[in-house]
Amino acid sequence: MEVLIMAGQLILGLSILVGLHEWGHMAAAKMFGMRVEKYFIGFPPKIFSIQRGETEYGIGAIPLGGFVKISGMIDESMDTEAMNKEPQPWEFRSKPAWQRLIVMLGGIFVNVIVGIFIFIVIAYHEGEKYLSVSEVNKHGIVAGELAQEIGLKTGDKIIRVNGKPFSNFKEVVSSEVFLGSNSSYTVDRNGREVEIDIPNNFIEKLADPEEKGNFILPVEPFVIGELVPDLPAEKAGLKTGDKVISINNTPVPFFHNLQAELQKLKGRNVTLVVDRGGERKSLPMQVSPEGTIGFYPQSQLKYTSVEFTLPQAISEGTEEAFAVVYNNLKGFGKIFRGEVSPSKALSGPIGIARMFGGVWDWSRFWRLTGLLSMVLAFMNALPIPALDGGHAVILSYEIVSGRKPSDQFLENAQKVGMVLLLGLMAFAIFNDVWKAVF
Repeated sequence: MEVLIMAGQLILGLSILVGLHEWGHMAAAKMFGMRVEKYFIGFPPKIFSIQRGETEYGIGAIPLGGFVKISGMIDESMDTEAMNKEPQPWEFRSKPAWQRLIVMLGGIFVNVIVGIFIFIVIAYHEGEKYLSVSEVNKHGIVAGELAQEIGLKTGDKIIRVNGKPFSNFKEVVSSEVFLGSNSSYTVDRNGREVEIDIPNNFIEKLADPEEKGNFILPVEPFVIGELVPDLPAEKAGLKTGDKVISINNTPVPFFHNLQAELQKLKGRNVTLVVDRGGERKSLPMQVSPEGTIGFYPQSQLKYTSVEFTLPQAISEGTEEAFAVVYNNLKGFGKIFRGEVSPSKALSGPIGIARMFGGVWDWSRFWRLTGLLSMVLAFMNALPIPALDGGHAVILSYEIVSGRKPSDQFLENAQKVGMVLLLGLMAFAIFNDVWKAVF
């Protein structure tokens, strides 16, 4: 079921974004009087289509893309027979270069607008909820395996990031840290300041979302939250709001302490001592073979909530949207400098589906869809033949020089671009499978 939910979110998100991207091309083409022959979401074979005027609108069976067929344009259809005929007034090739350039940038423009809009709506609707550094530093951090590799320890209190004080705990794991160069943490360790350097290629190890999620966590005092029906905690009489004191006489003041003890006691009978309204109760139960007892913790750390006015949401959402593009540029810089290997940095459909997760969360869905919209705009803007950015470069040359490249050159450029894109797609899919299996 989780796989189906992941796939469903991926297909829905990409269908929305690709559909709007191709609509951007189509709308611009029709605005300048160009004939749009086909508008499809998904690639052939065709599942369904309907003819409206000069345009066939349809859905393809392969849901990882889409296309618009504009008369007189050399594209992935490679319709060279039509290109050998005399240009017609409604064809792409007969229009001025500046109009053709706007048509090629139409999809990118729409994706940018959609991405910004999604982030603005999220900011206005949800605001921001975060842990302040002062709240986290009451107890310090839990250092996961990767955090321990670079020298962090559980109980450390992070007081500076890249030499600067900070207020929001999210800044500890921000792109500024992992995509930057020579990043560092300054921590307070038992009253002594310690400098922790972060390797420039460290982001490779955080490619797995689970690894990043467990890299650094706040030490959390907790009480029992929601109980899972028919599991040991509920059967033993544990109640929401109980505060766990110890397990088998071992004190567990924080959630990570309890997790560690439960992992040691898999499948064994234990006694949990809890504080319930000032009264201590002993609850015997059996730990599952996975090292769990069946409840969700309710953190006792105080989160700071911020609501945004519409102007503030517009500012916050726009900044967050363009941060996606900025981070992609920094990521490519790390690849080109050899600090990160492409196999670790690039993800295909499987990797993206895993980002959505196996539970349908609309907030996460729209946040990831907004992110993908900006990524789609960025990738399409790259100056690679067959991508919008490649067409834009050629058209910009034509506008500046006043000379139009030959149809033969455009056909060859399209072929080269398609080979590059198919190779990149094959690499991304193979890379996803390799990472999933190994």
